[in-house]
Amino acid sequence: MTTNTTTGQFIGYARVSTDDQEAQLQRDALTGAGCARIFEDKASGKNTDRPQLAAVLDYARAGDVLCVWKLDRLGRSLIDLVSIVDGLRKRGIGFRVLDGALSSVDTTSTDGRLFFQIIAAMAEFERALIKDRTRAGLEAAKAQGRTGGRPAVVDEDILTAARARKAKGESVSTIAKALGVSRATLYRHLGKSA
Repeated sequence: MTTNTTTGQFIGYARVSTDDQEAQLQRDALTGAGCARIFEDKASGKNTDRPQLAAVLDYARAGDVLCVWKLDRLGRSLIDLVSIVDGLRKRGIGFRVLDGALSSVDTTSTDGRLFFQIIAAMAEFERALIKDRTRAGLEAAKAQGRTGGRPAVVDEDILTAARARKAKGESVSTIAKALGVSRATLYRHLGKSA
């Protein structure tokens, strides 16, 4: 590998999905690439709790280059990957993939930045499609008379019973318990006069 064109160091991140898997191949590749320090998680890529990923992102400084063996070791999805790498870019940290189909991704080079911008544009397009599909689904449900959100806990019958019991002098706590609703919910529906 050529020397780092930035002023910082190469830092490695390795991840295996289970305790049965071994990250030695990744460690060897990252060490061979000149990584001064390697952070390693044993967690599924779908797992949001990856403490060593959080640690490497905290450790990296402007001028450093975060290296991964393959692109799928870093992100849980294309959107997640783009978000992580964009966060690195904003902090002046490079990103490099050492092996695999996308090993040309090296945000410290002109070609790598262009390639990643294309990936980022695709992720943005995917986000927009998801948003459009969600909106269309909500509109279709609304047209069929369905609305989203939590179903109402207090209907008119419960509210009428609660008002009648309150008029007889029962406490809101007693009424709420008897009707099977929380005090806060009942207060909200009875109004401030309760």
